[in-house]
Amino acid sequence: MKRIILSMSLVAVASLAAQSLTVISWGGDYGKAQMKHAITPFVAKTGVKVLFDDYKGGTAEIKAQVDSKNVKWDVVDIEYIDLEKACSENMLERLDTSFLPKGENGMSAKKDFYPAALASECAIGNIYWSTVFAYSKKHIGANKPSSIQDFFDLKKFPGKRAMRKRAQINLEWALIADGVSKSKVYEVLETEAGQKRAFKKLDTIKENIIWFDSWSQAPQLLNDGSAIMAQSANGRMTEFEIVWDAQAFDLDGWAIVKGSKNIELAKKFIAFATSTKALAGMQDVNYGPTRASSSAYIPESKRNKLPSAHLDEGFKVNGIFWSDYATELNEKYNSWLLR
Repeated sequence: MKRIILSMSLVAVASLAAQSLTVISWGGDYGKAQMKHAITPFVAKTGVKVLFDDYKGGTAEIKAQVDSKNVKWDVVDIEYIDLEKACSENMLERLDTSFLPKGENGMSAKKDFYPAALASECAIGNIYWSTVFAYSKKHIGANKPSSIQDFFDLKKFPGKRAMRKRAQINLEWALIADGVSKSKVYEVLETEAGQKRAFKKLDTIKENIIWFDSWSQAPQLLNDGSAIMAQSANGRMTEFEIVWDAQAFDLDGWAIVKGSKNIELAKKFIAFATSTKALAGMQDVNYGPTRASSSAYIPESKRNKLPSAHLDEGFKVNGIFWSDYATELNEKYNSWLLR
């Protein structure tokens, strides 16, 4: 849903007040947290009109705008699993760190941000998050799933599973459920034999999968009992029981679409949205901040609910792998879906 936020403050900066910016993210509770801690305060401070809208992820919409030279988006919250591809194919503007503010601990941005958040030349990391699966106590019964193997075990846990309709993460999960160690999953997945093995494992639950396109659909499928287990971003699953085994942890980052007419204004927004307090606000949806200084604003009781507390149970998503293999594996995945 599109939301236009316009400050009514009479003290808004005159040089910015007449300008507008289009910011694209994911909606849901995450979007609400961004609205509260980044969008609304930025508008109040600058007087800039912000069009805040949602998308389903991936790079297709960005590529279409760039290729057609009809760029409508300025700033995009992009998953790092897609970032490498978007950056290498010149869909995004290059960014340095000179425009980023110091942390509230007095440290420079380069020292305050965790290294992974500044590792790309095309985005500034804004959250640590994970793809997990979860279940509702209302619909699962007495026996509770505790591993990715349980997600694939229809005999032990009969019922529908809900999964995002894309190759990424689903192929990794299939291999891990089939016995591949988390540390070797990409080594196996880059082979033809490993890919066949992943699809064979997915075959075992294919008839019991409800496919969705947007993370926002997963909670509803759990809540109404359509699925007994559902894959989603951890921040979407706060009202359910999360299973952290095989969590695929990664970052999201703010990026500027190549060809944006508002590059300097977009940088001002990113600088504001990745400040110490703005990033700490993402704890509202159990996403971890990418600055060390933000941790001072996160209570101890909240930290166990963040993906960073469960890193030993999961694996780091390999964005470089998916930059190299996304086209090939998604073509195979789409063909598999049609079989």
